[in-house]
Amino acid sequence: MLKAVLFDFNGVIINDEPLHDRLLEQVLLEENLRIKPEEYREVCLGRSDRVCLNDLLARRGRVPGDDYLDKLVARKSSLYQVQIQSMEKLPIYPGLNDLLFQIRAARLPLAVVSGAVRAEIEQVLKQADLAQYFSVIVAGDEIKTSKPDPEGYLLAVDCLNQQFSELQLQPQNCLAIEDTFAGIEAAKKAGMQVVGVANSYPFHMMQRCSNWAVDYLNDLEFDRVKEVFAKKQVG
Repeated sequence: MLKAVLFDFNGVIINDEPLHDRLLEQVLLEENLRIKPEEYREVCLGRSDRVCLNDLLARRGRVPGDDYLDKLVARKSSLYQVQIQSMEKLPIYPGLNDLLFQIRAARLPLAVVSGAVRAEIEQVLKQADLAQYFSVIVAGDEIKTSKPDPEGYLLAVDCLNQQFSELQLQPQNCLAIEDTFAGIEAAKKAGMQVVGVANSYPFHMMQRCSNWAVDYLNDLEFDRVKEVFAKKQVG
């Protein structure tokens, strides 16, 4: 049965991909490099800043060391936090609060699994008054890999089990909510079922690679999803 729900962050909780695109361009311009149109979507969507910056630099013939990458990631994160702090109202996706209410009513623990920097995730969740709902955060600056590697999702299961040992949580008991191909692949490799939200790619593309696809979070029939998990257990 369904025992936990794991959310991606950028593109699922907050509509901030355009901001990341602009900030990445700014950081690279400071390094005398220019990002091409659509290169952000091609290289970075669903992946950590570190992996994204490494690949963009490699495309330009640069082999960045760890310290250099640390500097660029920290610079971009600092710019992001300043921008978020200045917003009177964050671009949180419609339907999120209602879905969180349904999940909490079902007494299911929640986690965030993201390639974003932890400080960014915590700032947004706190500013949007959502922090109290998420028991676990697995952030991109705390793991060695990036989606589509399943490490982040598997680590989230371990962390949830540490907090809720009575659940005896396994990946097959988890529902992941994602908006990118890399994220969907990561969750599936971890052994989870996935909702693909058409926030970054068209619905028909999400439909091809996820267990459920929705245009918007408030289109998700959460009770029906729970029934599917329960039927699989019975079967």
